[in-house]
Amino acid sequence: MIRQWVPAWSLLVAACAATGAPKSVVRPGIEVLLTDSFHLVQGRRVGLLTNQTGVDRQGVSDVDRLVGAGVNLTALFSPEHGFRGALEQENIGHGVDSATGLPVYSLYGDVRAPTPEMLQNLDVVLVDLQDIGARTYTYISTILLTLQAAAAEQRPVLVLDRPNPIAGVAVQGGVLDTAFATFVGMLPVTLRHGMTMGELARFGAARLGLSASLGVVPVAGWVRGQWFDETGLPWVRPSPNMPDLESATHYPGLVVFEGTNLSVGRGTPIAFQVVGAPWLDPEAVRAQVGQVPGVTVSDTVITPVAPTDGKYPGEQLPALKFSVADRAAYDPTLLAARLLVAVRTVHREALTLNVRVFDRLAGSDRWRLAILRGESGDQTWQTWQPAAAEFKRQREQYLLYR
Repeated sequence: MIRQWVPAWSLLVAACAATGAPKSVVRPGIEVLLTDSFHLVQGRRVGLLTNQTGVDRQGVSDVDRLVGAGVNLTALFSPEHGFRGALEQENIGHGVDSATGLPVYSLYGDVRAPTPEMLQNLDVVLVDLQDIGARTYTYISTILLTLQAAAAEQRPVLVLDRPNPIAGVAVQGGVLDTAFATFVGMLPVTLRHGMTMGELARFGAARLGLSASLGVVPVAGWVRGQWFDETGLPWVRPSPNMPDLESATHYPGLVVFEGTNLSVGRGTPIAFQVVGAPWLDPEAVRAQVGQVPGVTVSDTVITPVAPTDGKYPGEQLPALKFSVADRAAYDPTLLAARLLVAVRTVHREALTLNVRVFDRLAGSDRWRLAILRGESGDQTWQTWQPAAAEFKRQREQYLLYR
């Protein structure tokens, strides 16, 4: 059965990627499926792995679109943060969608992949999740674990693709060492991978030997150089602390500060656009960082309100604020490398690193050890370049867009 599906999906990917819609109109995979490729779900029992980001250009949910089109939707699955994307907890239980009465199986709780019982009444699993272009995001892990489980039960998985919000050109930061693979980062890719969720799933499926079970309905009209605010699609927070595209742009670098005792602005409207702590001297640190291409750095004060990381709730924190000035020139991983060294230079006694968390986010222990050895941020950044270049070469065969 799976073998019969693959050629059709492969042709679909190739045709849509090559021709697409007019470049002025970007249509997410859900719209392409229902307008151009309805035969892939017609007459089949369909499961859907999605959350609040699964919407069309008008913000109508995938669930409403599929049910309205007469698709036999029989089960829903949700990733980290839950079906509505509002939860910040380590264990999310199953539930029921009040609008449709369908079961919602949480894949971020007691199980991280669908069980055979969950897949029993399904013929195909659709996936529609908005990534943000960074390795340290759990949605791709959920997709790959779902793919493994579905393949074992001979159920194909079809990813409804979406644009990479921070564009698909730049590849930046260190490549994950697979000895440090976790649910937060399973694949040996750079911190900023420059791939869509569909492309990343193809890369991961190939490494897991599951390519025959995976299909991708591509975005129509998107080109690699487009940023999210150039697509005309509505911004829906992919997670509670990802308020806008500005935060997503800094995230591939500043995320590693989650492994330190500095706040990244959780509990403020500008999460991942700042770092702050009660002991931080912003002026002195800013002087140490120097000029980083494509970004401006300024002093500010933040007050985290009920931050989900538990860092400094209700305290006024001196902080540094980062603003993108030139997207093409900006490398957030270079900023992070310089910033960590600058903070340690100014605040050697105050700065602490959570070894487990930092290494998990960095993708190895090499960055942390380089800091402890006294390497400059630029030296550390330079060591990432050979592996990043090799990854960029490897990813070529999985790319779907020009």
